[in-house]
Amino acid sequence: MDKHITTKFKILKAVNEVFEAIVDPAKIGNYWFSSSSERWEKGKTITLKYDEYEAEGNIEILEMDTNSKIVFSWGAENDEVTLVTITLSELDNESTIIEITESGFKEEDPTIVAKMVGQKGGWVYMLSCLKSYLENGINDLRASLIH
Repeated sequence: MDKHITTKFKILKAVNEVFEAIVDPAKIGNYWFSSSSERWEKGKTITLKYDEYEAEGNIEILEMDTNSKIVFSWGAENDEVTLVTITLSELDNESTIIEITESGFKEEDPTIVAKMVGQKGGWVYMLSCLKSYLENGINDLRASLIH
């Protein structure tokens, strides 16, 4: 059976600003990955790098609705591949609800609880960094989470 986690934040910025922070490679390094190989668009494979952790991975953009939804898959080739759905809902011209759901965790995996807790913590951290960046211009929080 497929298991999932969901994380939801309110960001005090217009939905287009939140969307652009995710898909624009010039912005993503301010709160999440060190770099993104190119602008996110449906059908593209994007390479994301964490220079600080000497890590790199690819995501495949499966669905993209401007200012409302991004769906991508990620995971190592021989590891579990999960599906991430980012949904943006504009509350008014100055605030957005961002919801991230990651699904595809396998119930039969003996490490499922640790994986799900780890991913949930990662999404809370990423959204905290995104909120700090967009609302207050703070761009030095990313890559500070220690496992």
